[in-house]
Amino acid sequence: MEFRKNDLVTLEIEDCGIDGEGIGKADGFTVFVKDAVIGDTVTAKIIKAKKNYGYGRLMEVLKPSPYRVEPKCEFARQCGGCQLQALSYDQQLVFKTNKVKGHLERIGGFTDIPMEPIIGMDELFHYRNKAQFPVGRNKEGKIVTGFYAGRTHNIIENRDCALGVAENKEVLDRVIAHMEKYGIEPYNEATGKGLVRHVLIRYGYFTKEVMVCLILNGNKIPKEEQLVKSLCEIPGMTSITINVNKKHSNVILGEEIRLLWGQEYITDRIGDISYQISPLSFYQVNPMQTQKLYAKALEYADLHGQETVWDLYCGIGTISLFLAQKAKFVRGVEIVPAAIENAKENAKLNGLENTEFFVGKAEEVLPREYKKNGVYADVIVVDPPRKGCDETLLETMVEMNPDRIVYVSCDSATLARDLKYLCERGYELRKVCPVDQFGMTVHVETVVLLSQQKPDDTIEIDLDLDELDATSAELKATYQEIKDYVLKEFDLKVSNLYISQVKRKCGIEVGENYNLPKSENTRVPQCPKEKEDAIKAALKYFAMI
Repeated sequence: MEFRKNDLVTLEIEDCGIDGEGIGKADGFTVFVKDAVIGDTVTAKIIKAKKNYGYGRLMEVLKPSPYRVEPKCEFARQCGGCQLQALSYDQQLVFKTNKVKGHLERIGGFTDIPMEPIIGMDELFHYRNKAQFPVGRNKEGKIVTGFYAGRTHNIIENRDCALGVAENKEVLDRVIAHMEKYGIEPYNEATGKGLVRHVLIRYGYFTKEVMVCLILNGNKIPKEEQLVKSLCEIPGMTSITINVNKKHSNVILGEEIRLLWGQEYITDRIGDISYQISPLSFYQVNPMQTQKLYAKALEYADLHGQETVWDLYCGIGTISLFLAQKAKFVRGVEIVPAAIENAKENAKLNGLENTEFFVGKAEEVLPREYKKNGVYADVIVVDPPRKGCDETLLETMVEMNPDRIVYVSCDSATLARDLKYLCERGYELRKVCPVDQFGMTVHVETVVLLSQQKPDDTIEIDLDLDELDATSAELKATYQEIKDYVLKEFDLKVSNLYISQVKRKCGIEVGENYNLPKSENTRVPQCPKEKEDAIKAALKYFAMI
């Protein structure tokens, strides 16, 4: 049977897509239905039809799923920000676990994935410490604020989001009242006219400090003193700023910030580490779960006080400072200069002197510091944006040959792609742990441990040295002895692979190296000139050449 737009179909929802949509079939025709839950029987209207599949709008739930619950927020379907509010929380965790596992299997090609149980949330609502509310006028001309409906810029009026803190409504009520009293216009995206674009609110979950940042299409807001006085009546008010954004675009924040009252930042904690957070800072929005996320990353890093660690995409140093409590030294990289200044200040704030931070793209800074300055890493921690890691960065990570790589990901699809690259070049997937940072939504964080591959089999052999040729036995240094010599004399870390390559160049017979990639078509990382010279010096020292 052929289905067309506006056809009504009855579906039993049998599966769930990666964006939380229900999936059902009508006469072999697959339909994706937003707001439908696995186990539902529904009526849906076809809104887009392809040859073998289509998209439908939920019209009626004929028989509700045993997993269906009543959404806490009345705007859940309109807003679209909480795609899973109608799904019971235990099934949300099942969905997120399957999402990570599915991407690792389909994109990464992994089997027998070493999955640990997902770390769920204790507080399912009011967990977000940051919210950005657009301001505009509705069809009746009333000033409104809330959130954009899914895939539109139509504002769904809502000053009390179920995921946000109670202080949000208090701030928004006062800002809108001020605008109405003094005739201040909200920004109009179509015309580029109007003043108030967004209201950004941050909340210190542990310190109870409140930050308000008004994003303006101009340099100041009328009657600033009166607005400040009103906002300061809110308990915990710590920072009130103006962010200037005159660009005719949908980018929320501009680069210029002006302090109206208080200080330019608020402070909050994750575990024993305190952080200063400015309007422009990247900071995880769910502090309780972030503590669990970072604790898992720290567990996987397995630090004992002697390790040198690189933290890539370090932001304001959130993970870096967590690691610095256990590591010998931590280096962080972030492209945003203001974030690096925050990271340095946060290190001072916590009395951590074993850190160094670099401004720049991770894919440029790490190769430069490794190839030109010879820095190395025992452990690399990487927490990239949704697009994942640049291939140049992954290539350098492989060349640096750290013992362990801890990958923290907010997108399991790009995670799977990057893990495939690393595991084809000498690393083994050891542990995978999803962490639910964003309850009621389809998003999930994942922490992964990679380690250098070890031989599949080992054989224990007892040797009688008296039966060996003493001359040949004494002249052969072990790989570990060569590594130790190079590290001591040249402050360089070298891998078994690099030692094997240099030994072959020098005519020394070597066995098959277990660090070689499994794929025949994979490019093998080659020993850099500086490390080759250091290894040759070691071979000379041990009289092997």
